Amino acid sequence: MLHLGTESGSRTSATTGTTAAATATAGTTEGTEGPGAPGTPPAPEPCDLVTVPARQGLEAVDILRRGADQEAVGPVLHDGACATLGFLVPPGTAQAWDVPGSACTQTDGRGLRLAAEPPVKGSGWLLPPADDTPVTDPVVLRAALDQAARLIEAADNCR
Repeated sequence: MLHLGTESGSRTSATTGTTAAATATAGTTEGTEGPGAPGTPPAPEPCDLVTVPARQGLEAVDILRRGADQEAVGPVLHDGACATLGFLVPPGTAQAWDVPGSACTQTDGRGLRLAAEPPVKGSGWLLPPADDTPVTDPVVLRAALDQAARLIEAADNCR
């Protein structure tokens, strides 16, 4: 499972595991003069990470991208080794996240830097971050994950 800092939130049927996502995506400030220094970009806001099984996450991405607001889905990280997708959401989401089958990880707030390169071997960006790409709205994500779970259940019952 993808982790970007300290854990928080609900863990119902999600599996646990640790990857180097936090280490690989957490930026360092070596060689910079600090926030606000001339020529130094502003520090990015921290974000939380909702991790779901890949099958449900891919369905949710499709639902979000087909919706009326196609910009509703932010960066999404795919961890092939754990078969999970991670949706970047606003900080504080982990405190109230309670969607069965998923986990929400709270970042430690040390200036998460999202690189265009895959952050961990075996993982990659399904939807890469961009300067103008917001994180996914947790209310919209919750609805998409619920709909995805219902679609998967219906498909599995047809077999």
